[in-house]
Amino acid sequence: MDIGIPTEVKDNESRVALTPAGAAALTGAGHVVRVQRGAGVGSGFADAEYAAAGAVLCDTARAWDCELVVKVKEPLPAEYGYLKGQMLFTYLHLAGVDPALTEALLASRTTGIGYETVRDAAGHLPLLAPMSAIAGNMAVAVGAWYLAKPHGGIGVQLGRVLGEPHGRVLVIGDGVVGSHAAASAAALGADVIVYGIDADHGAALLKQLPANVSWRMSSQEAVADELPQADLLIGAVLLPGARAPHVVTADMVRRMRPGTVIVDVSIDQGGCVETAHPTSHSDPVYPVHGVIHYCVTNMPGAYPRTATVALTQATLPYLKTLAAGGRTSLLENPDLACGVNTLDGYLTCEASARGLGLMNRYRPLAQLRPSPKPVPDR
Repeated sequence: MDIGIPTEVKDNESRVALTPAGAAALTGAGHVVRVQRGAGVGSGFADAEYAAAGAVLCDTARAWDCELVVKVKEPLPAEYGYLKGQMLFTYLHLAGVDPALTEALLASRTTGIGYETVRDAAGHLPLLAPMSAIAGNMAVAVGAWYLAKPHGGIGVQLGRVLGEPHGRVLVIGDGVVGSHAAASAAALGADVIVYGIDADHGAALLKQLPANVSWRMSSQEAVADELPQADLLIGAVLLPGARAPHVVTADMVRRMRPGTVIVDVSIDQGGCVETAHPTSHSDPVYPVHGVIHYCVTNMPGAYPRTATVALTQATLPYLKTLAAGGRTSLLENPDLACGVNTLDGYLTCEASARGLGLMNRYRPLAQLRPSPKPVPDR
């Protein structure tokens, strides 16, 4: 199969979808891997490393003109013209990004496979997990940074000073993002409260975390009671494929103290804080009611080397399956079947279709029966 790896164009997005080692694994299996020149530089991988792995270096158009295109982030408007019905394997987050992307995928009849909705046999999200872990760790680091007075914060340091704890952190959501954020904040010495919706999961989580972490059943009322005392709020809510619910309302934000910080990691799916809107690494924060909001939609892009290696380790087994089986593997492999978001002009992820208000464009994958698509003549 012809596999394309374009350079990412999102603001300060230095990740690349495949390491040279991953490229070698695919070329060794007989596939053609076309890597756009410079695609890996931001992650510390030179063009020469890809060439040594057997990849073909190419320009932007050729990296997109492949049967399977593999990316990190969703296509931006400048890239919509490259969508021509190929398979696209990347983070899509359709319910949380510009609806124009969905329209572009449907109009071009692109087979969009979202990393964030691929599920394994245990129901976990194996391709979302590595980036969620990085984002969870990072949420505490950036929150602590903006709490500093010179950065506009209230001036509270998260941690222990001569044995005395300082800082109160609320984490809404106890999945991969939430658990990593809680562990990072607790390691600093802050007082941490994690909110979730499954008491058994919460009890299991507490066994893995330090004593300065507590778990509570999530509700707007429960969160609202603690917000006035919080220094840092981390949004880590996830409904796979769907838009995140607003657990924190604008009125609740108004009750927070000026100079406190919100890091909404859920922003990829629309955000779980009503006052949150997408930001970039170039312009990451803004205030609402004196509360600093950090809502960068590609947080792991700040650590591209770690993120690229972790992402390739997770995606490569699925990429091998896609390359070997083409579109037919989308039904034969149940994990990948969950990942299909668009096919032949239809939305195939019900949660995304509902979130976008496009149920009239929804069809279950089994009804569409993807079949092999011939490779166009070159």
